Amino acid sequence: MLQKLKKVDYVVVFILLIFMGISIMSIYSVTQGTKFAGSHIKMIEFYVLAFIAFFGLVIVDYKLLVKYALYLYLFGLALLVAVNFIGTDVNGAQGWIKMGSFSLQPAELFKLILIIFLTYIIMRKNKSRLTFWHDVVPIGLLTFVPFALVMVQNDLGNALSYVLILLGLLWIGNIKFWHALIALVVLAAVAVGSIFSYIHFHDNIEKFMKDIGREHWTERLDPWLVPDKATAKASYHTKNAKLAIASGGMVGEGYMKGSSVQSGRVPYTYSDSIFVEIAEEFGFVGSSVVLLLYFILIHRMILICLECRDRAGPILIVGIIAMMLYQIFENIGAFIGLMPLTGITLPFISYGGTSLLINMASIGIVMSVRVHGEEVDDEMLTPANKGASAQAGQAKAGM
Repeated sequence: MLQKLKKVDYVVVFILLIFMGISIMSIYSVTQGTKFAGSHIKMIEFYVLAFIAFFGLVIVDYKLLVKYALYLYLFGLALLVAVNFIGTDVNGAQGWIKMGSFSLQPAELFKLILIIFLTYIIMRKNKSRLTFWHDVVPIGLLTFVPFALVMVQNDLGNALSYVLILLGLLWIGNIKFWHALIALVVLAAVAVGSIFSYIHFHDNIEKFMKDIGREHWTERLDPWLVPDKATAKASYHTKNAKLAIASGGMVGEGYMKGSSVQSGRVPYTYSDSIFVEIAEEFGFVGSSVVLLLYFILIHRMILICLECRDRAGPILIVGIIAMMLYQIFENIGAFIGLMPLTGITLPFISYGGTSLLINMASIGIVMSVRVHGEEVDDEMLTPANKGASAQAGQAKAGM
């Protein structure tokens, strides 16, 4: 066990500790004197559990998770179905299962399950290239099932993360170039067509959304695409967030001195909007430090991916990187006008037990790849590759 822990990338561990400090300080800053006072203590408890999960997964060989991926997938689907019947509604999304004082968000958990399961599927294909009908379409359908279940819960943010994970894993799974190019053209056309339709047929779409009980979506999209038609309620969050970020200037207004975040003009500053607190109180410099930490973290993950000898390891890591990049870009982009507001948390910093636990577990799996990635799993090799691997082992032993 000690030998395994010695192989951990402690630069990554140090970055996670810095994120913990930033998170606790930021949550304390915006919750003191409010009904959420004491949330920073709860976040410390979440981090203790998250680090236990992190080191626990470092010790466990990630190939074991891939081996039992089908059971994880079915378990995750069961949770996504169950939450529609026993889930609790929070901010318009019925996505939490209450278990005493702890709340589990299955859609968050399923992001990691989806990465593991799609890695398993791609590994079982065991092809140099993924074909469209035999590989891409089945993998897409297996992703669509949880996507649809999460959309039913009114959780657009997490549903879109499944699409980004799928695209990342198809890329590392070696999809044919022309298939990838056609897919990108189709996705771009669908995106542009959807935005054009939403802008030009806004009133009809708004009426339709109200009829099916999804007016919550138009409130998220209007400030981004048609700000002149957005209601004061719909634009309140993003408008005040932009003003707070702008008022931070270069070095910020000072810790616990942010005029907008401390006065409560920006909602959810302890969770989804925590980047706004950092930007207003620590300015461009503080925001840049946070982004630099994310860059270093992802860079270290890429290095581990390149050093891994086993094929499953890089696939897992690329899926985790895709998940992380989406969360970071979506969360920050929503508050500077680049993306719609979807309620995605900022990894490792926003308040939330499930989100933190899943993100820390994901990094734990990356570290497991670093620790165990030198061992090639024979069960995942073709007969030809098994022979080559055996010859390589004998040559190494002879040396």
